[in-house]
Parts: sequence; C-alpha cells; structure tokens
Amino acid sequence: MKYYLGPLLFLFIFSINSFAQEEDEKEKIRKTVQLYFDGMIDRDKSKLDQAFLPLARLIGYRGDQLTITSYEEWSSGTANGDKREKSKYKNELVSIRIEGNIALAETELYWPGIYYYDFLTLIKIEGIWKIVHKSWTEKRI
Repeated sequence: MKYYLGPLLFLFIFSINSFAQEEDEKEKIRKTVQLYFDGMIDRDKSKLDQAFLPLARLIGYRGDQLTITSYEEWSSGTANGDKREKSKYKNELVSIRIEGNIALAETELYWPGIYYYDFLTLIKIEGIWKIVHKSWTEKRI
C-alpha cells in the first residue's frame, strides 16, 4: 500500500494545482467580461478598451440584418451618450471554456425590450485576457 501512495499523492496534488490555475484564469476572464459589461452601462470607452483588443470584430444579427463592426466603431458608438441606469439592465456571464491561451465566454444581456446573446472569444496576450471577437444575436421582447 505504501508503494502506491506516492504516485497517487502526486496525481492528487497535480489535479488540485491544475484546478486552482484554471479557476485563477477564469477569474481573470470574469474581470475582462465585467469591464465589457461596465463599459457598456457606464458608456466608458476606457473600460471597453481594457476588455477588447483594438483589432476585435463584432459580428451578429440585428433582426434579419447581419452586421459586421470594427471594435473602434462599436466602442465609439457605445460610449456615446449619458450613463445608463444600471437597475434597468442585467448582464450575465453564463459560462467560460478555456483551452490553453484561448477562451470562449457565453453571455446573456437583458436590456429593456431586448435580449442579447453573445459568444466572446478571448485570447491571453502577455498574461492579460482580451476579447478579440464578439458574435451576437438579439431577441426582441
């Protein structure tokens, strides 16, 4: 029995360490996605700039119309105007999947009269997670 304890203990410690590292990366991704959420509600381009890679693209459907937007165009429009009333909006991070230095975050945004569903692709660049692509669709209610 003593003979097998060493390899089992190693596997146990390795598994715990891997889980802790993945949870640490997920927390970093949560913070990036929260900057995206806060930047939209606060209309704060600096928060959006922290969340997105400048070369990011946003592709989705507004009704039946496919739209392809550069990050710069989208962020400038999103940051334009008065701060939104936070109580009227609910933004939720549904799931995160990580594979190496890429990740996929699924979000649901409940805004007055409309639901948005986003799939955010993130890449880890120099230790920082950035959104590089947003695919989205909407459902009007």
